Amino acid sequence: MIEKTYDAAALEPRIAERWEAADAFRAGAAATEGAEPFSIVIPPPNVTGSLHIGHALDHTLQDILIRFERMRGKNVLWQPGLDHAGIATQMVVERQLRERREPGRREMGRAAFVERVWQWKAESGGDILRQDRRLGMSCDWSRERFTMDEGLSKAVLQVFVDLHRKGLIYKDKRLVNWDPKLLTAISDLEVEQREVKGHLWHFRYPLADAAYDPLNPATFITVATTRPETMLGDTAVAVNPDDERYRALVGKKVRLPLVGRLIPIVADDYADPEAGSGAVKITPAHDFNDFEVGRRHELPMISVMTGEATMTLADNDDFLAGLTRDALLERTIAELEGKDRFEAREIIVAMMEDGGFLGEIKEHPHVVPHGDRGGVPIEPYLTDQWYVDAATLAKPAIASVREGRTVFVPKNWEKTFFDWMENIQPWCISRQLWWGHQIPAWYGPDGTVFVEKSEEEAVAAALAHYVTNGTIDDAAARAMAEDPERREGFLKRDEDVLDTWFSSALWPFSTLGWPERTPELSTYYPTSVLVTGFDIIFFWVARMMMMGLFCMEEEPFRTVYVHALVRDKSGAKMSKSKGNVIDPIELVDEYGADALRFTLAIMAAQGRDVKLDPQRIAGYRNFGTKLWNATRFAEMNGAVHGAPLDLDALALPLSRWLATEYARTIAEVTRALEAFRFNDAAAALYRFVWNGFCDWYVELAKPILMGEDEAAKDETRRLMGSTLDGIYTLLHPFMPFVTEELFDETAAPGAARATLLCHAPWPTFEAADAAAADDINWLIDLVGEIRSVRSEMNVPPATEAPLVALSPDSATAERLERHAASLKRLARVSAIETAAEAPSKSAQFVMAGCGFALPLEGLIDIDSERARLTKAEAKARGEVARVDAKLSNERFISNAPEEVIEQEREKREAYRLEAEKLAAALARLG
Repeated sequence: MIEKTYDAAALEPRIAERWEAADAFRAGAAATEGAEPFSIVIPPPNVTGSLHIGHALDHTLQDILIRFERMRGKNVLWQPGLDHAGIATQMVVERQLRERREPGRREMGRAAFVERVWQWKAESGGDILRQDRRLGMSCDWSRERFTMDEGLSKAVLQVFVDLHRKGLIYKDKRLVNWDPKLLTAISDLEVEQREVKGHLWHFRYPLADAAYDPLNPATFITVATTRPETMLGDTAVAVNPDDERYRALVGKKVRLPLVGRLIPIVADDYADPEAGSGAVKITPAHDFNDFEVGRRHELPMISVMTGEATMTLADNDDFLAGLTRDALLERTIAELEGKDRFEAREIIVAMMEDGGFLGEIKEHPHVVPHGDRGGVPIEPYLTDQWYVDAATLAKPAIASVREGRTVFVPKNWEKTFFDWMENIQPWCISRQLWWGHQIPAWYGPDGTVFVEKSEEEAVAAALAHYVTNGTIDDAAARAMAEDPERREGFLKRDEDVLDTWFSSALWPFSTLGWPERTPELSTYYPTSVLVTGFDIIFFWVARMMMMGLFCMEEEPFRTVYVHALVRDKSGAKMSKSKGNVIDPIELVDEYGADALRFTLAIMAAQGRDVKLDPQRIAGYRNFGTKLWNATRFAEMNGAVHGAPLDLDALALPLSRWLATEYARTIAEVTRALEAFRFNDAAAALYRFVWNGFCDWYVELAKPILMGEDEAAKDETRRLMGSTLDGIYTLLHPFMPFVTEELFDETAAPGAARATLLCHAPWPTFEAADAAAADDINWLIDLVGEIRSVRSEMNVPPATEAPLVALSPDSATAERLERHAASLKRLARVSAIETAAEAPSKSAQFVMAGCGFALPLEGLIDIDSERARLTKAEAKARGEVARVDAKLSNERFISNAPEEVIEQEREKREAYRLEAEKLAAALARLG
């Protein structure tokens, strides 16, 4: 006997253990012979991470597809794993060392520190995958991979060496996002844009061919800057070529205040005539846009800061080149050498004011990039780093999408993909960390670099090189090759590690065993679909495509499904500072994993953010309870499970209606999942399960089950059990725990199901009795209309009222007679009559071409009800007008956050619908 109460907290862990014991999710489980492969690689979460609501959405949608295709008999692999998260993991372990008052990273040395990180990973890393299990994710957990494991590390070495030998990896001096706290380059994804209340300083740069007079604008050009501390590295001033104010100055020079360097005035479209003074200082070594301007005009690139973001002038050859060490320069160096960038900012502003070069200071709120881990403003920093020639690798990936070999869903994300890929910059792949894949590059005594997969191969390459150019002779080379001690200090390995995104870019094939040609690689590559958020299209999706096409000469996936963000119930983006972050594990604890999964799925409309309200989750927990109670009802009434469905064997119109609606639901859910319309699939299931089966079928079947016709009762019991079996199967990808439990509990007495539900075949029932379906749906619609009118008119629930059909045709009259008992029971109808005209004081409605009336005299106070409806309609229309006024206010639209504007639009729509509903109710009263 099924338990009386549906208890997700007790049920879900028990089902999870059952799956684990059965190794239910191994690659190929439940596949038919010769089955088509279907594979997904999970976006590898950080080893330091915990499950957030975005993960919950992303992983739930993947699991729905995986369970769906597994039940369709495909050879399924869902590949799990973790990313080593270079910066995050190193920070966690360094913080742990400080808290325990143990030696720091530098004190213990690289080898010992890396060993300590591995120890931390074994003890504490990977919580997120354990949390995924709580959500019911059906990955092949036996194949869990890690971007730093031996196999994936081998793949990283192979790709780096291959790309380097083809000239697609190289070392270059360029600007990078530099974190002065963590002392490493970071990726764009690790940069947060934060708005700060800053200033815009207007500085006067004297023209070199005029005597400077701060009162005479003809003797200087004014530039505006938010970062005075970088001005010492200026190498030009740019003006727009179409700016009439400065056209005559192009080609002339200005003298850089505090420094004395003569720098040119150049014409460049980058200068915006409408911004600031229209003239912009160009500091190629400290600004990404300036860097490009500097390259266009072949300007020197002078860095005036160290990696710690302190000023470096005294021994800076680039800074001092061409300068005269006069008193002015010596004072500048003395005042600023070694100062922190923000302290230097204040000193420079004061010195500019003292020298008469400060024009004005304006308050200027603006966005400043910060490192998301270090938490300090990042510096564009000119430094030697390793780069990938992304522009070359991007071309085949662009062609893949252009030619339809990889498709984005929704398709509008292809434009985003192209906009970035067609303007792609070199990819900086080196990081100044210890945790990660150390770059396989070794430097010889003269600085020559040798890129190989191992130190032994690097030594061999170096010896061959130096013998060839005569640096060492053959005997010395042989001795060094044979005796490692003799080559001690001969080569020095690059200390940097690779950007974490480099190893994760190899994920679709490295996790399958590449560079070895494993059976898994040949079976599951290319993967079938990638499910991901839009925020990593550039950082991960595009790079996987580039690497997959380079290494495998084939796209890593056929389809990229891009889901939206999960926001709070008001539509605001979740953030810790706002205090609106939702923890999915807390939701699972309160409502159960099934309820959370179904909520996320039914709200995951393509191209629309999910506004998550915990009350919605509570509602879908009730959906699970509804199915549980319907199963108990079926059990108590002798439902027979496991019987095959056959439309021809069904005699009752009610049975043929249910079978037809069930077949339609199978088709609708299947089509929706194939098209990644998760919300449509979930909504179709909700309608059929809650409304079609649990409400209408159960209610309409009760008289049969309580009647005397044994054949009808047997048919109903078989159909009820078989349809529930189908419901469990269809609903399983969305709510796997409760459906697995009910499937097991409803096995025939004394027998067990032939398989776990997660391995059961997907329903393929095709049946259609349009006449029976139309007939029962007519009854359902009529009962629904009557109930709606009664509710609108405030008719007391227990009060019966007559139903008058207005001049019905013969088919409608026959239906009214045949369904009279059901109408009276379900719609609280006291009698069914026909008339040519509606009785006075009736509420009228039209359904399926026939007019109906509900006489209300004596049931409600008609005049009071009309007054109530009139007042309510006026109030609703007043609210519509109020919101319209707000939305037409340009000041509100320009200043209010987008989520607030969207809330107002939603309010307006709700008030409009309410007003229309009230107007319809008034019209019914006449």
